[in-house]
Amino acid sequence: MSKKFLSLENIEKRFPIHAKDDYIAVTDVNLEIKKNEIVSIIGHSGCGKSTLLNMISGLDAQTNGDILLENREIIGPGPERAVVFQNHSLLPWLSVYQNIEMAVKKVMPELSPQELRERVEKFISMVNLEHAKDKLPDEISGGMKQRVGIARALAIKPKVLLMDEPFGALDSLTRANLQEHLMRIQQNIQNTVIIITHDIDEAVLLSDRVIMMTNGPAATIGEVLEVNLQRPRNRVELQNNPEYIRCREAILSFLYEKFAKEDE
Repeated sequence: MSKKFLSLENIEKRFPIHAKDDYIAVTDVNLEIKKNEIVSIIGHSGCGKSTLLNMISGLDAQTNGDILLENREIIGPGPERAVVFQNHSLLPWLSVYQNIEMAVKKVMPELSPQELRERVEKFISMVNLEHAKDKLPDEISGGMKQRVGIARALAIKPKVLLMDEPFGALDSLTRANLQEHLMRIQQNIQNTVIIITHDIDEAVLLSDRVIMMTNGPAATIGEVLEVNLQRPRNRVELQNNPEYIRCREAILSFLYEKFAKEDE
């Protein structure tokens, strides 16, 4: 039997409500995610995207079903899964360098001082922040803070990088710049990335597959879209690419149909 990487099997999440029936956020979710794959999860608000991410990260537990990483059950947070939130979550009293250094020290205490310094500097360089490594978070832009968050997450060498709308609060130019950073870094590091997004173009540009969720409550996977575009990808060149257009239209059609049914 071949070894699976990340498996979600019959996942259900219920939230108890006082004096009422439980609220079922997601139900009957079955998904296999491959090693080194980039997957986006997209759907309307309330479709359980962040709930799924929290369960994969171990920050919350499913009510029913199993989540397995390399055939081991996920029962809590662990360094093999790193999370980048929409809010950068940097410690304001630490510099860019120190924010990344602290995470690496915690996960890799065996590193010598030289190895620690080399690892931190490697990931600062990977997000092009050498010029800002000694600055505090309040002294850099929102986009730069997110780059620090990405560098900090990747520096601990996670098998899975989980991103909850990481670029949602940024302007379009900064978001495009960070998408380019992410694609370049993932090509270099080759880890699995799961991204929660509301942005159709972002989902198609970044992903190998797009997971489309039905509307909540009791949301589940409605369709899984294969994105057959070679890497590296150039957003300008893709605008007239037939496969890019096909994928974009497929997601629009799915979301529009679900939205229309909700309004009936």
